[in-house]
Amino acid sequence: MTVWILNPFDNLPMEGNRPQRYWLMARGFARAGHRVVCWTSDFSHATKKKRVLVRENADAGIDLRMVQTVPYPRNICLKRIISHCAFARDWRRMAEKESERPDLVVASMPPIGSCLAAMEYAKEADARFVADIMDAWPETFYRVAPAWLFAPLRCKVRRIYREADAVSAVAERYIALAKEYGCKAPTHCCNHGIDIGAEVAGKRSDGKGCLRLAYAGAMGASYDLETAIDAVKGLDGVTFDIAGSGPKEASLKERAECCGRIRFHGYLGEDELRELLLRSDVGVVPMFPDSFVGIPYKLADYAAAGLRVAECLGGETESIIARHNAGAHYAPGDAESLRACLRGLMESGGSFDASGFAAEFDAKRIMDGYVKWVQTIL
Repeated sequence: MTVWILNPFDNLPMEGNRPQRYWLMARGFARAGHRVVCWTSDFSHATKKKRVLVRENADAGIDLRMVQTVPYPRNICLKRIISHCAFARDWRRMAEKESERPDLVVASMPPIGSCLAAMEYAKEADARFVADIMDAWPETFYRVAPAWLFAPLRCKVRRIYREADAVSAVAERYIALAKEYGCKAPTHCCNHGIDIGAEVAGKRSDGKGCLRLAYAGAMGASYDLETAIDAVKGLDGVTFDIAGSGPKEASLKERAECCGRIRFHGYLGEDELRELLLRSDVGVVPMFPDSFVGIPYKLADYAAAGLRVAECLGGETESIIARHNAGAHYAPGDAESLRACLRGLMESGGSFDASGFAAEFDAKRIMDGYVKWVQTIL
């Protein structure tokens, strides 16, 4: 069958980045013998720059379509809303010009507009539709604005979850959320995946007397990097490497000033990020529990690199880490709690079930299972 996958956010392997959820999903469908078209944006959500890509595909059986997208400077701003609306509209125009119609459309949720447009198009094309939840919108924005402002968006979300032929998600909390909205369709939970290689066998220090922390990701309102920086500044024998960018980058650098053990690396490509993680001991997940994130991308990065994890997100992230004795939880916003967490990790040494932890995020296993689920129910 012909499968269309729609997501404007993920990095692409042709950019020198590791393939993320939707390219890995496309590979899963291609391995099963299906023709796959990946629809994405010509604007990189990660770098906030227009993409310059070699249009030829890096993977056989996967075609790439890029939708012209209005740039936006920050994750939370009016221009991003305008950009998402334009992306949904222009994707629909491009989709209707395609000579071959799909049998299946999988769309990421969010963005809400393009997910709804994909569902409406699938109905008209007599295709089946799967909404794949990678984040809780509009719930994730309740931290920055009153919930009542998002009532119109909740109506659209309710329609998507009630009318989709199936709903999948990266975390069980998102499946539960879809059911609260009235979803009666088949559901499936599958973690973010990553290609698991020999990195897990990389050498680590025993963690005793010193600890090398790493963070890979955005520097926005949902991430409590201030607490992590304060904790490291007050704890000898700990270094902290931060890879990424975002609106809080300047203030975080100012907060870390005069502490040579805290280093900012900016946005890194796949190879550079892998090297950074392989020379680290512990990955930090400094996300607020009310961010509505279930299992973040960075947890897969840390697991693939064989890192233990210090996290304050709780929920399913904490459960996975506890199952493999792969780190510890600390209280969000509490630097002393994080320091106690790090002292505990130093005292316990670096031994843990690294292979089992990494296997939780094995992309081939996860996406092959996803494809089998879709084929079974549709």
